[in-house]
Amino acid sequence: MAAKKAAAKKTTAAAKKPAKPAARKPNASFMKEMTPSAALAEIVGSKPLPRTEVVKKLWAYIKKNSLQDAKNKRQINADDKLKPIFGGKKNVTMFEMTSLVNKQLS
Repeated sequence: MAAKKAAAKKTTAAAKKPAKPAARKPNASFMKEMTPSAALAEIVGSKPLPRTEVVKKLWAYIKKNSLQDAKNKRQINADDKLKPIFGGKKNVTMFEMTSLVNKQLS
Protein backbone atom coordinates (compact mmCIF):
# COMPACT_ATOMS: atom_id res chain seq x y z
CA MET A 1 0.00 0.00 0.00
CA ALA A 2 2.86 2.41 0.83
CA ALA A 3 4.39 1.65 -2.57
CA LYS A 4 1.17 2.69 -4.33
CA LYS A 5 1.09 6.02 -2.46
CA ALA A 6 4.74 6.73 -3.32
CA ALA A 7 4.09 5.94 -7.00
CA ALA A 8 0.99 8.17 -6.98
CA LYS A 9 3.00 11.07 -5.50
CA LYS A 10 5.67 10.72 -8.20
CA THR A 11 3.17 10.86 -11.06
CA THR A 12 1.38 13.91 -9.68
CA ALA A 13 4.68 15.71 -9.09
CA ALA A 14 5.79 14.94 -12.64
CA ALA A 15 2.48 16.15 -14.04
CA LYS A 16 2.83 19.54 -12.33
CA LYS A 17 6.21 20.38 -13.97
CA PRO A 18 5.84 23.04 -16.67
CA ALA A 19 6.68 21.99 -20.21
CA LYS A 20 9.93 23.30 -21.70
CA PRO A 21 9.41 25.99 -24.33
CA ALA A 22 10.25 24.99 -27.89
CA ALA A 23 13.64 26.17 -29.15
CA ARG A 24 13.43 29.19 -31.44
CA LYS A 25 14.50 28.71 -35.03
CA PRO A 26 16.41 31.59 -36.64
CA ASN A 27 14.67 33.29 -39.53
CA ALA A 28 16.10 31.94 -42.79
CA SER A 29 16.16 35.36 -44.49
CA PHE A 30 18.44 36.76 -41.76
CA MET A 31 20.80 33.81 -42.09
CA LYS A 32 21.09 34.02 -45.88
CA GLU A 33 24.60 35.09 -46.86
CA MET A 34 24.70 38.35 -48.80
CA THR A 35 27.54 40.12 -50.60
CA PRO A 36 28.36 43.61 -49.28
CA SER A 37 28.88 46.56 -51.63
CA ALA A 38 32.39 47.95 -52.18
CA ALA A 39 31.84 50.73 -49.61
CA LEU A 40 30.53 48.31 -46.99
CA ALA A 41 33.25 45.75 -47.78
CA GLU A 42 35.88 48.24 -46.52
CA ILE A 43 34.43 47.82 -43.04
CA VAL A 44 33.04 44.26 -42.86
CA GLY A 45 35.12 42.47 -45.50
CA SER A 46 34.20 41.29 -48.98
CA LYS A 47 33.11 37.73 -48.09
CA PRO A 48 29.37 36.99 -48.24
CA LEU A 49 27.94 37.22 -44.71
CA PRO A 50 24.51 36.90 -43.09
CA ARG A 51 22.83 40.23 -42.41
CA THR A 52 23.15 39.71 -38.67
CA GLU A 53 26.94 39.35 -38.93
CA VAL A 54 27.22 42.46 -41.11
CA VAL A 55 25.38 44.53 -38.49
CA LYS A 56 27.51 42.99 -35.72
CA LYS A 57 30.75 43.92 -37.49
CA LEU A 58 29.44 47.40 -38.27
CA TRP A 59 28.64 47.96 -34.58
CA ALA A 60 32.12 46.74 -33.64
CA TYR A 61 33.58 49.34 -36.04
CA ILE A 62 31.34 52.08 -34.60
CA LYS A 63 32.32 51.24 -31.00
CA LYS A 64 36.03 50.92 -31.86
CA ASN A 65 36.12 54.35 -33.51
CA SER A 66 33.79 56.03 -30.95
CA LEU A 67 31.26 57.06 -33.59
CA GLN A 68 28.22 56.80 -31.33
CA ASP A 69 27.07 60.25 -30.22
CA ALA A 70 27.98 60.95 -26.59
CA LYS A 71 24.74 62.74 -25.67
CA ASN A 72 22.23 60.85 -27.83
CA LYS A 73 23.36 57.21 -27.95
CA ARG A 74 20.85 56.49 -30.75
CA GLN A 75 22.78 58.73 -33.16
CA ILE A 76 25.70 57.38 -35.19
CA ASN A 77 28.19 59.97 -36.46
CA ALA A 78 29.62 59.01 -39.85
CA ASP A 79 33.33 59.07 -40.61
CA ASP A 80 34.79 58.98 -44.15
CA LYS A 81 34.17 55.22 -44.51
CA LEU A 82 30.57 55.34 -43.26
CA LYS A 83 29.37 58.38 -45.26
CA PRO A 84 28.93 56.45 -48.54
CA ILE A 85 27.01 53.74 -46.69
CA PHE A 86 24.78 56.32 -44.99
CA GLY A 87 23.97 58.00 -48.30
CA GLY A 88 26.24 60.98 -47.62
CA LYS A 89 24.59 61.87 -44.29
CA LYS A 90 26.75 63.09 -41.40
CA ASN A 91 24.73 61.22 -38.78
CA VAL A 92 21.86 58.75 -38.71
CA THR A 93 19.84 56.97 -36.04
CA MET A 94 20.62 53.35 -35.27
CA PHE A 95 17.26 52.32 -36.75
CA GLU A 96 17.90 54.27 -39.93
CA MET A 97 21.35 52.67 -40.13
CA THR A 98 19.98 49.13 -40.51
CA SER A 99 17.77 50.09 -43.45
CA LEU A 100 20.66 51.92 -45.12
CA VAL A 101 22.94 48.92 -44.61
CA ASN A 102 20.35 46.59 -46.14
CA LYS A 103 20.52 48.65 -49.34
CA GLN A 104 24.29 47.95 -49.46
CA LEU A 105 23.76 44.16 -49.49
CA SER A 106 22.96 42.02 -52.52
